[in-house]
Amino acid sequence: MTEQTLPSPSTTSSSTSLPAAFGATAASAPTRPWLFNLLREPLLHFVLLGAVLFSIDHVLIGRADDPLLIVVGAEVDKEAREVFKGANGRDPNTEELAALRRIWLDNEVLYREGLAMQVDRGDSSIRDRVIFKALSVVDANTRRPDIDDKALRAWFETQRAKYDEPTRYDFQEAVLSADNSEAGVRAFAAALNAGTPGEAKAGLRVFKGRPHSNLVQSYGAEFAVALEGAPPGEWRALATRDGWRTVRLDGVTPPKPAQFEALRGVVLQDWTDVTLAEQRSATVRALTKKYKVKFETSKP
Repeated sequence: MTEQTLPSPSTTSSSTSLPAAFGATAASAPTRPWLFNLLREPLLHFVLLGAVLFSIDHVLIGRADDPLLIVVGAEVDKEAREVFKGANGRDPNTEELAALRRIWLDNEVLYREGLAMQVDRGDSSIRDRVIFKALSVVDANTRRPDIDDKALRAWFETQRAKYDEPTRYDFQEAVLSADNSEAGVRAFAAALNAGTPGEAKAGLRVFKGRPHSNLVQSYGAEFAVALEGAPPGEWRALATRDGWRTVRLDGVTPPKPAQFEALRGVVLQDWTDVTLAEQRSATVRALTKKYKVKFETSKP
């Protein structure tokens, strides 16, 4: 097949590394854990994350004895774990590792299809460009179906968690510089409630407008439940996944449901992105069927 260089979709116009994507998510106080963001956004499978990250040449090129065999092995898992741990401070669980493997496999299929279409002319050593050209060919065959307001509104209702303004919490944390044991933190909280100055013992951190998901991500689910049930204005010793903290809830902003009419343009664009991404995913999944995919187990 002759080379086809088609305009790339605006949603995939830049090559984004996974660490950068993670960083942007963290900076904007994500409303969902990383894995669910990944799984809810199929377009991410085609932002060349795998191409940028998993540069394991002898695996990516394939096996000479069987060009239709794709092995997702220990090298892929090792790179995925390192990237995930660098962004999240922990190893991925089984489900998260499977999602990263799926991204790598999608990109590997696109890479091989790109080579088969000879779109590697002039830059055969640059894997991400080959994948991007192959994706452009796939994207040329995607078409956004028509949708009326009734159907768009129905889709909006299924995605309300993305558009509704969640309950938000304002709180302060007095960080002890010495005794961080449960007993020490409880004693410190009691002293603060009694009016004893605590500036000499602790630094004060102020948090505004934090949703439940951010509390869980930063401190753990147990802390989030305890803070949400605490009376405003009272210092309390609360357990977190990293130890005990002295915290005072200052205020709660009630949730605010989103209005479809006000967000119709945004909703239409989001639906378009998801729909076209699903078409791309389906096309790549169909291409994958021509290959024999072998998943090798690897130790964490």
